[in-house]
Amino acid sequence: MSSPWRRRTFLHAAGGGALALGLTGALAHPSSASPLPASAAESDAEFDALRARWRGLILGTGFSPTAEPYRTILASLGTTAADLASTMVPASGSLWPGRSWTDPEPDLDAESYAFSVTMNEGFNRLRTMAEAYSQPGTGLTGDTGLRDAILTGLDHLRAEVYNENTTRYGNWYNWQIGAPQALMDTCVLMYDHLSAEQIAGFCRAVDAFVPDSVFDSYTGTSTGANRVDLCRGVILRGIVGKDAGKITLAAQALAPVFPYVTSGDGFYDDGSFVQHRNVPYIGGYGSVLHDGVGRLLALLRGTSWEVTGAGTQLFLDTVEKAVAPFIYNGLMMDNVSSRGISRVGTNEHQRAHGLMATILLLGQGASPEENARWRAMVKGWLQRDYHYPALKNPGLSLIRASLLQSLQDDTSVKAAPEPVGHRLFPNMARATHRRRDWAASVSMASNRIAHYEFGNGEHARGYHTGAGWLSWWGADFGLEQYSDAYWPTVDPYRLPGITASRKPLADGEGGNWGQPMPDAAWVGGTTDGEFAAVGQHLKGISSTMEARKSWFFLDDSVVCLGAGVTAADGHAVETTVDNRALGATGAPLLTVDGKAQPVTQGWTATFEDAEWAHIAGHAGYVFPGGTRLSAVREERTGSWRDINTGGPADPITRRYLTLFTDHGVDPEDGDYAYVLLPGASARTTAQRACDRDRLRILTNSADQQGVRVPRLGLTAVNFWAAGTVGGLQADAPASVLVREHGSGTATVVVSDPARAATSLNVVWNRRVSKVLSKPATVTAALTGSSLRLTFGDLTGQFGAPQRITVRLG
Repeated sequence: MSSPWRRRTFLHAAGGGALALGLTGALAHPSSASPLPASAAESDAEFDALRARWRGLILGTGFSPTAEPYRTILASLGTTAADLASTMVPASGSLWPGRSWTDPEPDLDAESYAFSVTMNEGFNRLRTMAEAYSQPGTGLTGDTGLRDAILTGLDHLRAEVYNENTTRYGNWYNWQIGAPQALMDTCVLMYDHLSAEQIAGFCRAVDAFVPDSVFDSYTGTSTGANRVDLCRGVILRGIVGKDAGKITLAAQALAPVFPYVTSGDGFYDDGSFVQHRNVPYIGGYGSVLHDGVGRLLALLRGTSWEVTGAGTQLFLDTVEKAVAPFIYNGLMMDNVSSRGISRVGTNEHQRAHGLMATILLLGQGASPEENARWRAMVKGWLQRDYHYPALKNPGLSLIRASLLQSLQDDTSVKAAPEPVGHRLFPNMARATHRRRDWAASVSMASNRIAHYEFGNGEHARGYHTGAGWLSWWGADFGLEQYSDAYWPTVDPYRLPGITASRKPLADGEGGNWGQPMPDAAWVGGTTDGEFAAVGQHLKGISSTMEARKSWFFLDDSVVCLGAGVTAADGHAVETTVDNRALGATGAPLLTVDGKAQPVTQGWTATFEDAEWAHIAGHAGYVFPGGTRLSAVREERTGSWRDINTGGPADPITRRYLTLFTDHGVDPEDGDYAYVLLPGASARTTAQRACDRDRLRILTNSADQQGVRVPRLGLTAVNFWAAGTVGGLQADAPASVLVREHGSGTATVVVSDPARAATSLNVVWNRRVSKVLSKPATVTAALTGSSLRLTFGDLTGQFGAPQRITVRLG
């Protein structure tokens, strides 16, 4: 049987969270039946205008084909199209030799999936050829031989496989999204060369595989990015076939994509984006959704079918709420791209490039203030990505290249700097922290969010990416950390920041589309918008290992605490302090407690009572109270095929330096404590190790973990259980952060990460004269010699921080 979660290789989506079909993104049309223009001539003119606009959205506009980067992109497109045309040999069951779509035995699901992909691949190849025919500067512009090959290929596919008489087999996506999109795009580009009979035949095929009923409910394979893709195919079919009703139906069917959800697939009010029930995916399916909606809004803007209303503004708001927090200096953080990180030929920089162009496209329909902010934001990313600049990406499409190059050339736009602040995403167990010179993000799993996703043979060794993986980058260093074949070569049991058992796990542990989740509710934290306390009750995948992990995100560092590290698997448990990719030379200077270490290939060492370590060009690490620190420098060889069955098997070797704490075999109540100082010098790291008053660890146990930073006026505690720490008291599990300000006020932020508190009392033993502001969840607030806050039922707050402002006594 085919898995209900089987998907194609590229990122699109399905989902489980159903929504009532409410028309929040209303159409300009007053009724569901599209009113036709007064005359056939007017109707034809509107369809002609829509086809011309979509051509521009495919091909790009306003650029010189002889200027870079367009010249290189166009030349590459021409070369590819020429090769495709020269090798195309229409035959029974195939369009290119060795590429058959003959229906295999019905019980061979794997084969049927592969064959249906090649049908879809045929349409995509024809679209590539049509782009080369239509674009200037490809060397094949207007070439009659290429034109005839495209038309022959379209007719062959329709006659042999993609027609109303064929029974669908294999991957549903190829029939309902992949093929219709590529076919309709090609029809738009080749429209003037198609007969009325050809157009009618192509439209009948799309109607057969994408019936109107796909929009009847917002469930299954018709949610999120999939819904947007289905709408795109039907809208284009309506334009090509001059069917106003199809356009109206599909434009209205976009409506349920816009409202925020509280469970399942979609965007959440806190900026989270989830697809496939429980996978954070703004860098994958969310990116596809943004691109699809952006193009459709641009296509229909100013027409009879323009999508308007409050829903579209909710969607536009996700640019700054959901997308921007995960793009740093031109890269899209890997912890929201799931299976995408296992694909050869793409990296976190390339994944960001498409979204950057999409933001510019969306900005054309946003308010002037939003558009100005977004253009400044994207220009900053363009200018600061020294590792893989977007405009040097050879895979960038012409439309995206033209949008980004136009912004780059616009001297009226001043690049915005990276913002300073913290963003917490309770609904997808992620957090991002940004400072002027560095950024970090933590990736967790809970009883709501999967450890990882394995499917279609992709992401086979991502099982520990939700075990507290702490990724970070510097403004002018480290942007290449995950982009140079990191995932096929890194030790998957030693990702930065994770605590994991060395118990061997099978590739795809948890099963195809299993998306395993731990039975752990307390995952999340609290933030005042600049600093944060984040925690994870970690339960290992297919393991008895568990731990309480906390991260306190400060101005120049991240304090990382772990306690209650326990396991009974018969294997060692480790906490990885860091695992740095070393680049071509692979010979960094490692200093431990002031002594340089001879880091050579195969070198390993263990340092008893280490107080600090420093990796030149990367970071400093302080170990309050000392720790038993292990280090290894190794060359690791792997292949993309190891983690993705669609990748090449060629061996790749990369160099790593790993620092970790070994908790031993089957530890009982183990712990760790370290402070990460991104970009710090060895001298600064040594000074921090000696400065006992700068940072105070108040407690590090399986009941509470907390810190105080006097110079910031900050005290933060993660209460795994009720208790009192550092003048803060909670009578139930909670996360509490207090920050005193020089103005005589203080901010108290409280959250219920476990979503289990029907009532909560928090006491701060500090004189407070007045409560200046509080949310409705605070049912009582007593001031005086201490501040006593009583919260009502917090279970419906979904782990969101509750912010109270007070005047100090």
